[in-house]
Amino acid sequence: MKTLAASLVLLAALATPAVAGPQEFDHINAGYYQSILGDCQGCHTRPGGEPYAGGEPLETPFGKIVPPNITPDKETGIGNWTEAEFRSAMKEGIGKGGEHLYPAMPYPAYSKMTDGDIANLWAYMQTLKPVHRAVRANLLPFPFNIRLVMKGWNWINFKPQPFKADPSKSDEWNRGAYIVTGAGHCGTCHTPKTTLGADKDSEALMGASLAGWFAPNITNDKRLGIGNWSQDDIVAYLKTGRNAHSVASGPMAEAVENSTSRMSDADLKAIAVYLSGHAPSSQTAQPSPVSVSDPHMKAGQAIYQANCSACHSGDGKGEGQLFPPLAGNSIVMQSDAETLAHVTLAGTQAAYTKEAPTAPAMPSFAWRLDDQEVADVLTYVRNSWGNAAAPVAADAVRKVRAALHEGS
Repeated sequence: MKTLAASLVLLAALATPAVAGPQEFDHINAGYYQSILGDCQGCHTRPGGEPYAGGEPLETPFGKIVPPNITPDKETGIGNWTEAEFRSAMKEGIGKGGEHLYPAMPYPAYSKMTDGDIANLWAYMQTLKPVHRAVRANLLPFPFNIRLVMKGWNWINFKPQPFKADPSKSDEWNRGAYIVTGAGHCGTCHTPKTTLGADKDSEALMGASLAGWFAPNITNDKRLGIGNWSQDDIVAYLKTGRNAHSVASGPMAEAVENSTSRMSDADLKAIAVYLSGHAPSSQTAQPSPVSVSDPHMKAGQAIYQANCSACHSGDGKGEGQLFPPLAGNSIVMQSDAETLAHVTLAGTQAAYTKEAPTAPAMPSFAWRLDDQEVADVLTYVRNSWGNAAAPVAADAVRKVRAALHEGS
């Protein structure tokens, strides 16, 4: 992507005033676009920090990992790395000196990237401003802090495989598959994990719990996924952070701001073509809704009318693209209500994008509603207006509240 905006960002990040030749500049600019596809800055930049100089701790089921400094600084970054070492880290999970990386850096997905795309990304990374910032990346407890353990993990769970186009599909579909399964690493968040933290490939993109959020099902499942979204709906969501069905929040809002909203229209369409045809391994049967006579439903209805209906309306249809509909919303009916509890307790703000700069917000209700009240209103929302999902327990809300308190 050779846009003026990309070029200006690139020039601002150059470490020296040296002038690149036209061919080299093409490689660098192409590498800049690869960094957008991979959302590199989103993970490797802490809020208010220097670009790529190290990010905020990532919560994993095994402990905390901090995305390291990947600027060309020779002491604290990757300034002493070779291109071959960089390629090995990206595609094999093995960094400088044979150090094994953890799959929080999604090398299982990046292994599908072409060597040409990796080379372009390397060319771009060399132009970044070197930032001297030491980062202790490994905060995992014993025995997970022993990197040699990853050798066994890779032997069991990972075999580098280049992307293979499906000759029965269109070029556009294959481009979407290449982005989603490769640089875009969508499955890193949206695919359920095994007890060892590897992707369950048989349940690809069917939703997973991660860092206090539930990344929803993004297959074409009509009840829990995005099967009721048109391709234009998918493009709009990725480009603006919202559409008629949903509004991006939490980690997805960050991904929209840093990555998908800056992708080319052609690539967004390719992603939409791929996702709209990605069927789940099994269609989920709709459960029977909780009875309206259930005491928790009655309590939840009263709480909803007093606290939620002003924005989301009494019939759950929402208000345009400012406040998303709750009726028929697949995120509301996910098997895990973790995201709903998180948003209710902590509040959230929509993504800020060029095409949708209003970024509406939802306030926190943690001060107003106790755990049982949150559970009741979520049970009501998940089982009203045609929705049907398992009731939410107060204990589940309590765990989310405790995690938010611990992280604050």
